[in-house]
Amino acid sequence: MADIVFYEKPGCANNARQKQLLEAAGHKLDVRNLLNEPWSADRLLAFFGRRPVAEWFNKAAPRVKSGAIDPEKLDPAGAIALMLAEPLLIRRPLMESGGVRAVGFDPAYVDSWVGLTNPRAQGADLETCRRGSSTPDPSGNEQDEAAP
Repeated sequence: MADIVFYEKPGCANNARQKQLLEAAGHKLDVRNLLNEPWSADRLLAFFGRRPVAEWFNKAAPRVKSGAIDPEKLDPAGAIALMLAEPLLIRRPLMESGGVRAVGFDPAYVDSWVGLTNPRAQGADLETCRRGSSTPDPSGNEQDEAAP
């Protein structure tokens, strides 16, 4: 099984489900706080590969949901600058294993990459907040309504 560095937002219900699936498949996780990680532009770009810029963003981030930031209108340099200033904008999870980096949690891709043993994961949406909304806490960080 794989050793996976898993960058999450603590308290995110979807990240908790994603970690459970990976651990159930026998993977060892090194869980890190995506919001406190000392990112650089080059390091962050390595997770996005050839994905369109809009797919780099956390669609549940308050400034994306409100329309204050439109990921469709950003170039890579502008997107990275925003994310370095406000890591809550980064789509999660970010994962790294065996020299491969990935953003988001597509069960079919994760299964082909490191393996998943839970057939319930196939075709499941493990990225969108179940309640479809999130609210900022007093510090300005997103809080999943389903999170404790």
